[in-house]
Amino acid sequence: MGRKMIKSIASNMLSQSLSCANGTTPDELEDTGIELLESEASLDYLCNLSPHRYEALYAKPLPETMLGEAFLDKHADHGDSVTVIDPKRTYGVTAPAKHPIYENFRVKAFKALLTSAASDEQLSALGELLYQCHYSYSACGLGSDGTDRLVRLVQEMQHGKSYRDEDGTLYGAKITGGGSGGTVCVIGRNSLRSSQHIFEIQQRYKAATGYLPFLFEGSSPGAGNFGYLRIRRRTTLKS
Repeated sequence: MGRKMIKSIASNMLSQSLSCANGTTPDELEDTGIELLESEASLDYLCNLSPHRYEALYAKPLPETMLGEAFLDKHADHGDSVTVIDPKRTYGVTAPAKHPIYENFRVKAFKALLTSAASDEQLSALGELLYQCHYSYSACGLGSDGTDRLVRLVQEMQHGKSYRDEDGTLYGAKITGGGSGGTVCVIGRNSLRSSQHIFEIQQRYKAATGYLPFLFEGSSPGAGNFGYLRIRRRTTLKS
């Protein structure tokens, strides 16, 4: 829905720009951002829209929520063959539209930071990106009480007075690997003290909920190294 609205806004702005640009030279047309508006009027994925373009042109016009019926009356459809809009339901628009735009930027920033020199500043920045990812995802109405609690426990551990006097070991956390709850990724130093802090978080979670979180340690190259399976849908012919 947010993508459809952004495309509609871009199309209207493009029409206005073209009508005002009659008689200008090609160089002047480029200065007015015609090419950018053309691209945004046919936007395929929200992650392909840069955060600064979103904030400059589209953030204010987008409503925080919208009734399905009102959206359908104005835009007819949302261009998604998988989902159906319920006319009687109120949908979040701003948060779900903003999330992939900024998430793509955060992923690129995270990747760039990984190649920089190891330092407390690097780890703090990586951790901050994880926190931002988590709360942006949660703002879309996803996540779960369990994963939110684990992220809060990491923050309490990171910022607690008894730990500020020590060298930092934990720097950030986010939900990952299981939409609407499941797994939390925690970034920290590869040290015994860091493992002790994680163990304490496990125990605090168990004390509060009765459940002991399962711990996955380390990281891996994932599908880039191990490959992947492609699942194809088989159609059954009826005789």
